[in-house]
Amino acid sequence: MVVRVIQKIAARNVSGMIDDPMDRIAQALERMSPPPANAPDFDGASAFLWHVEPDHLVPVHSVNGVALDLLIGIERARDTLHANTLQFAHGFAANNALLWGSRGMGKSSLVKAVHDDIVAAGLPLKLVEVQREDLPSIGRLLNLLRASDNRFVLYCDDLSFSHDDQHYKSLKAVLDGGIEGRPENVIFYATSNRRHLMPRDMIENERGGAINPSEATEEKVSLSDRFGLWLGFHPCTQDEYLDMIRGYCAAHDVQIDDDALRAEAIEWQQTRGGRSGRVAWQYFTDLAGRRGLTV
Repeated sequence: MVVRVIQKIAARNVSGMIDDPMDRIAQALERMSPPPANAPDFDGASAFLWHVEPDHLVPVHSVNGVALDLLIGIERARDTLHANTLQFAHGFAANNALLWGSRGMGKSSLVKAVHDDIVAAGLPLKLVEVQREDLPSIGRLLNLLRASDNRFVLYCDDLSFSHDDQHYKSLKAVLDGGIEGRPENVIFYATSNRRHLMPRDMIENERGGAINPSEATEEKVSLSDRFGLWLGFHPCTQDEYLDMIRGYCAAHDVQIDDDALRAEAIEWQQTRGGRSGRVAWQYFTDLAGRRGLTV
């Protein structure tokens, strides 16, 4: 392909269409193989977004999240992830983590809250969010982070794969494969509604249509096995749901009679067809708005 580019540019130069073929060749080659991304000023922010075309990290100066002590009903997952992340921030061994389970129960909020709590303690921990569709570029990102003295949590929200999606192979190599391996200063956290990151019918189809069903299934579910921590999130009870709202009211100094809060909150969850941490926050947002407050 490179030869064809050079031949076309040289032919156009002969016909007098351009003046300097070497400059055009250099430009064409640069477009085909862009230079490595420059490392940003990691001291300028505690969180970053990874973008491609071209590769670069964008600092996030204000992370959208909630305080760690406001995450109610997920205490076991909270304490486990916090301990794992604290080990990593101190330079000790730690596991990649998959946070899976019911929607709206604080999986993404927990990752951001744990990061914020550890940064507040003065440890040099950076959070880098990677979009699922950019997973094929993750090797280039690791090369960028490997040279830094900081420690990084790579974070992918709502991670899942469809039957024709090959992005999971890029992630498998990063988590537990390749001769170079994952950098010592990088760990990977992902959230998903699916324990094995793939829909059940996809796994069943692979098992039913393959020559060797067990091998086909192993290929699909082996990605989740590369996470050392599986943290499950399950629907909350009504008492936990109400305690979440009470916690938000206390944190933002919103005054309301408890009987009125209980009646309104239960009616709100019934209109939504269920209860979760997200539904609790949505009710509280409505309540604060009716009181003329911003949150």
